[in-house]
Amino acid sequence: MQILIEGLNFPEGPAFDIDGGVWLVEKNAGNLVYYRDHHYARIFVGGYPNGIAIDPKGKVWFCDAKQNSIRQYDPLSKGCITLAHKIADIPLKMPNDLCFDPNGNLLFTCPGSDLTDGEGYICCLSKEGALKKVYTGMFYCNGLAFGRDNEHFFVAETGTKWIWKMTWDICTHTISRSEKFAYVGGSVGPDGIAVDRDGLLYVALYGSAKIIVLRPSGEIVNEIDIEGNNPTNCALDPLGKQGLLITEAEKGTLLQWGSTKKGLLW
Repeated sequence: MQILIEGLNFPEGPAFDIDGGVWLVEKNAGNLVYYRDHHYARIFVGGYPNGIAIDPKGKVWFCDAKQNSIRQYDPLSKGCITLAHKIADIPLKMPNDLCFDPNGNLLFTCPGSDLTDGEGYICCLSKEGALKKVYTGMFYCNGLAFGRDNEHFFVAETGTKWIWKMTWDICTHTISRSEKFAYVGGSVGPDGIAVDRDGLLYVALYGSAKIIVLRPSGEIVNEIDIEGNNPTNCALDPLGKQGLLITEAEKGTLLQWGSTKKGLLW
């Protein structure tokens, strides 16, 4: 385990771009952070930036838990725009994490601020700009990621400490099936999720100083211990060169765990 960046103010993300660079956030400082080749730069965007997803054009999409919005940063123009902030004229419930489906539609979680209120939900923002809720009644839905088959996606429900597996219809933008996939426990619960090309799931277990690795069948196959109690998220290099990158909030670090496993780019 190596430390790539220290002194971060509640880091989240991270996500690889097509060039091998890594984007993450400093949630409590209102910054995006770009890391590549042992150098990094901060980009102030305000709010509380949280989860990150990179689209095929290299634009950085991120949740903003303070402005209750989905925002997008363009590294070329240096511009930042808001793409969604209300649903049925009601502010979004503190968006947390996000990912794209194979057709370029965006899924994101809105947990709110309470692990026990049971009113968290998942939204879809279609590539045409239509926004709707697709799943409701969750106890702090958090990280999410598509599996290697692009038909199923996984959601961390921090309040219950379960990982859910959901079947996604890319044509109708609906969830046709949802089931409990794995109970992961922990002192707080699961946060961010990453998936490798073999179908293994990597789950940041917030409050428990570890990343747990699950087989496609749901069994725990490995536990990766880290420095710091609060891993928030993780990402695998799609090229298999930079290993698993982990954001940890207690000590404010970006960590690197050596692995040749390859992550999924979109």
